[in-house]
Amino acid sequence: MFDTSRSLTNPVLGVDACKSGWIGIRLGETMTAHVAENISDLIEFVDEVSVIAIDIPIGLAETDHRQADLHTREFLRHRRSSLFMTPVRAAVAAPDHETANAINQRITGSGISRQAFGLCEKILQVDRWLPSAPCPVIEVHPETSFAELAGGPLDERKKTWAGAERRRALLAVADILPSGALGLRGVDVGVDDVLDAAVAAWTARRFLTGDAIPLPSPPERIGDRDVAIWR
Repeated sequence: MFDTSRSLTNPVLGVDACKSGWIGIRLGETMTAHVAENISDLIEFVDEVSVIAIDIPIGLAETDHRQADLHTREFLRHRRSSLFMTPVRAAVAAPDHETANAINQRITGSGISRQAFGLCEKILQVDRWLPSAPCPVIEVHPETSFAELAGGPLDERKKTWAGAERRRALLAVADILPSGALGLRGVDVGVDDVLDAAVAAWTARRFLTGDAIPLPSPPERIGDRDVAIWR
């Protein structure tokens, strides 16, 4: 288990996928935003951090659904559809959606959506990068983090005006609301991507101080990794 006795002054990084690749929100004495096409480049661009929280599956099952996904969907209740079930490793590595769907159906009894398959390249990108990560890396799901921050799953979808305003209000209360251009002028990053990366950083800070909660608890062991979605 990582040492979580460090101070809030230690910087952390929340990361979310976006059309431009990845966006990272670094929380330290100030808040900064960073964008890169590749996850390894993003981390190289960012000054040293103590924890990285990323919205992408970490730890791929071989033969069944991950307990992290099942427990998180149960936690999210009516917002459960915001979290897709992570495909098994063989499906993630498949060359096309049709093949991936067939593999996942055969192994788990469930197919995968085109949206889920669309993230497989980023899943593999992170999977390859993890052994060289410079600090602890945890998996998060923004809707789960926002639910923890709000005391329950949100009713408003994140791509709606009401949803964005609700999430901005929650981040403001936590004193981590992104503001200004953040150096993102001309970069293809959505409002929801920035807010998701910010709440991922909020969970990274909670992990650093020992307050974050894993789903499941304790984490599931897959291969040589403890697998959980933290909130």
